[in-house]
Amino acid sequence: MKLVALVAILVAASAFTISSTKQIDIKTSSIKWTGTKVLGSHNGTINLSKGYLEMEDGELTGGMFVVDMSSITVTDLKAGEGKEKLEGHLKSDDFFGTANHPTATLVITTTEANDEGYLVTADLTIKGITKSIEFDMEVDENIATANVTIDRTQFGVRYGSGSFFDNLGDKTISDDFELEVSLQF
Repeated sequence: MKLVALVAILVAASAFTISSTKQIDIKTSSIKWTGTKVLGSHNGTINLSKGYLEMEDGELTGGMFVVDMSSITVTDLKAGEGKEKLEGHLKSDDFFGTANHPTATLVITTTEANDEGYLVTADLTIKGITKSIEFDMEVDENIATANVTIDRTQFGVRYGSGSFFDNLGDKTISDDFELEVSLQF
């Protein structure tokens, strides 16, 4: 009888999934950005405000992140040599309009295991516009990493885009920008 009860308990326990939410440590996590133009590129950082990953039986199933758009900084220029001007321009309505849109959000809608870890589909909201994007994410014990390419024009950020303006010449800015994301939890 005890053996039957023990087997019943084990079978019942195996039917339950183990779900957890892993809060992102925003102080040790990082987002590095790179934007390119005809004659070069610029890069910098942007901060997370909050975020979490949802796990079920050790597998990534969801998550949500809020990015502080007003924290965007330029790291390839020095103070007094164009850094402040570019940061101000990126925060202006020409680009991310941080006065009216201080945050961007990413909500993971689906995940699928693959060779790189997971193919993630997520809803990204920038400047009040939400679009679905896909990217690969690796998740280890206490870190998740991803390289994400975003077409800024899909979010109303069209300044200097050769897709929308003619005769920009060497002032043309690529529609895509890259994010190198490292999430610590």
